[in-house]
Amino acid sequence: MDRAQKEKVVDELGQIFASSGVVVVAHYAGITVAQMQDLRAKMREVGGSVRVAKNKLARIALEGKPGASMGDLLSGMTVMAYSEDPVAAAKVAEAYAKTNENFVILGGAMGDTILDAAGVKAVAAMPSREELIAQIVSCIGAPASNIAGAIGAPASNIAGILSTLEERLAA
Repeated sequence: MDRAQKEKVVDELGQIFASSGVVVVAHYAGITVAQMQDLRAKMREVGGSVRVAKNKLARIALEGKPGASMGDLLSGMTVMAYSEDPVAAAKVAEAYAKTNENFVILGGAMGDTILDAAGVKAVAAMPSREELIAQIVSCIGAPASNIAGAIGAPASNIAGILSTLEERLAA
């Protein structure tokens, strides 16, 4: 790899570190090509990506970026999983680590916050962006449906009373 290619890789990694909501670093020694392709496919499904890069180039790219101290995790055969959604990459990486013992999560970064393996697990347990939006919408919609029910209840009660009176008069 010549100098121009290295500079290009450093620029790409710098953009990844600057724009990603979360970056998860893991060891992948012993993972087959098919397993890595499976991980990449799962990550693509949630809008994330997987990147293998030389640790030295990744450390250079981290300089001056949020989570620069994540460089301490970059040793050995490492892979980086990242996504703009702050939870998606962590969820996929955590689920993949449960099914493949060769994929070992070391930690990661969420903005300026450095995460250890337990931190990545905690982030993976959080609801995703879509789940949070659904929860907020249901919270906003619940009072409106309660109001509609309360407004409709007196009319329903009056109708019940009138039908009872009608039955009594008919009898």
